Amino acid sequence: MLVVEPLSDKSVTEAGLEVVERKGLGHPDTICDALAEEFSRALCRFYLEKFGFILHHNVDKGLLFAGSAEPEFGGGKILEPFELYFVGRATLAYKDVSVPVKDLAHEIIDSWFNQHFHVLHPQQHVKTKVLVRPGSLELVELFRKFQKTGVPLANDTSVGVGYAPLSPLEKLVLHVEKFLNAPSFREKYPAVGQDIKVMGVREDSHFKLTIACATIGRYLNNLDDYLSLKRNLLQELKTKFSQDYPSLEIHVNTADDIEKGDIYLTVTGTSAEAGDDGEVGRGNRVNGLITPFRPMSLEAAAGKNPVSHVGKIYNLLTNEIAETLVSEIPEIKEAYVTLVSRIGSPITEPQTLSLKIKTEGDFEKISSNAKEIAYEELKKAPKIWQKIISGELACY
Repeated sequence: MLVVEPLSDKSVTEAGLEVVERKGLGHPDTICDALAEEFSRALCRFYLEKFGFILHHNVDKGLLFAGSAEPEFGGGKILEPFELYFVGRATLAYKDVSVPVKDLAHEIIDSWFNQHFHVLHPQQHVKTKVLVRPGSLELVELFRKFQKTGVPLANDTSVGVGYAPLSPLEKLVLHVEKFLNAPSFREKYPAVGQDIKVMGVREDSHFKLTIACATIGRYLNNLDDYLSLKRNLLQELKTKFSQDYPSLEIHVNTADDIEKGDIYLTVTGTSAEAGDDGEVGRGNRVNGLITPFRPMSLEAAAGKNPVSHVGKIYNLLTNEIAETLVSEIPEIKEAYVTLVSRIGSPITEPQTLSLKIKTEGDFEKISSNAKEIAYEELKKAPKIWQKIISGELACY
């Protein structure tokens, strides 16, 4: 059933208060999401290469157990590596061909950390435990029916929600973290770690950012260097973003106690080395943000199979539908999309598809066009796995 309704509530951008958060690339929760997703992609690539199609798997129960470290200016040392637990279900063998699940997990860990971290070395700083067993017969059979029908059957009864467009605050929070974690910024400021969390608050037209930014001891000689780095970060951010956000207030590492020498200093660039554990699904939603003033699903999308697990597919697809509605129908100023699946039904046949749209103009005509676009986007669900595996669609 498809329902189109006017979005009568006040827009997020019209409200007097808005709050948005992003846990950056090196945050323990984001590390878990990223590695669970990379693990799923690696399995998909292996299945496709060896068998010509993707086999059943869900590796979305990851955990990071923080280690122990002694950060110091000029260096520091890791006392205990942090531990990563990959927990889930997968097809471990098919037609007498074994799937090297543990090898794949270790390969993606090495590759991902080497690509995104410049001080953390996975062979030295990470221990990995892969706890993967075959899936339940019922869910495996549901998955296999896809090969016969051509349309995957939902392997869960779940809900996906998405919206468009992003608000100015949402764009700011997203862009600030990506700016600080960009390779070019890291080359300029190697003392900046990857564990960056951005909390944004808008009070009317006043934007405030509170940023927690890990720093790396080997690139700082003393406290003066650290304070100089903080000043440089503030200046870089104001130069980059103040033109678009004239009323912008930025605070960095507000927990620092300079008199006591308590500062956000690390050995490797992430609090995972000592201070903070992580888990799949505890961080960013599929659009990369945590938005308590918007409808959100609590689904842990990372690591779920991209073929039939609607907990992943519908959360990605609703955002795709919302963005298409806003971009293709100028009269739609804001769109909220909700999809509800029923286990065992084709993913192209949700039990509910809800569109809530804020419009300017003839609502009946606009809603009719919106329905057509939503149905066309829904037809793409069986192919969305291609965008996921290629990395075109991310979910953290």
